Amino acid sequence: MFTKFQQRSNRLEHIDIGDYTAEEYEGCIGELQLVNNWMGDAWTLKRTLFRHIQEEGAPEFSVLDVGAGSGELLRITARWAQQKRKRLRGVGLELNERSALAIAEESERFSEISAVRGDALSLPFPDGSFDYVISSLFTHHLTDRQIVEALREMSRVAARRIFVIDLHRHPVAYLLYTTIGKLILHTRLLREDGALSILRSFKPDELGRLAALAKLEKASVQRHFPFRLVLSAPSAGVRRPPSLDISSGTPPAVGRAA
Repeated sequence: MFTKFQQRSNRLEHIDIGDYTAEEYEGCIGELQLVNNWMGDAWTLKRTLFRHIQEEGAPEFSVLDVGAGSGELLRITARWAQQKRKRLRGVGLELNERSALAIAEESERFSEISAVRGDALSLPFPDGSFDYVISSLFTHHLTDRQIVEALREMSRVAARRIFVIDLHRHPVAYLLYTTIGKLILHTRLLREDGALSILRSFKPDELGRLAALAKLEKASVQRHFPFRLVLSAPSAGVRRPPSLDISSGTPPAVGRAA
């Protein structure tokens, strides 16, 4: 059993292949938000991005979420910013059209959040366009070569720092997901993809090696409960003056809250 954890799996998930129905995808979106909250993505964000913003002390900040899914982490960030009396400009980037629309639809109550369709390997933004670039549970969908390209792009677009959250490839995480997950998950897409996501994910030294290949200076990889890894690195891009003006080079949004 343990041999399967020695290196990343190269099997593609259903979400990557596209062999799922529209009903399965819609059901997956809702359950995925519950899983991410249960497994600690929101908590991890508070211990990383939010802590750094507090230390910086800026009254306003901008965030690009690459591979944002339904945009849940941006909405969590928006609520936190409101509580801290800070101004946010959040953009969720998705290549998948349905996901980009989901960001806009589910963020209707947040005027500070918008969605853009785009490729993580060639981000459609100028250097230093956002204070922070984040990504959660996205990089394990990519090959090592693609991850290096994506990290370079995130660093280029960030003016301050990047935070990349993904899974820790650990036997206990896999065991818990494949046992407890069967009891609480209803969609085939999430039950099967979630287990494979763990096998496609990383050990800390692997993620650190990819950061080095992307030439991210002063990068660090930290473990966070439960079974999360966070790659953090200062930006290699141009640091712009603090402002919510993302740039005239920003592509048209898929949807923007009124």
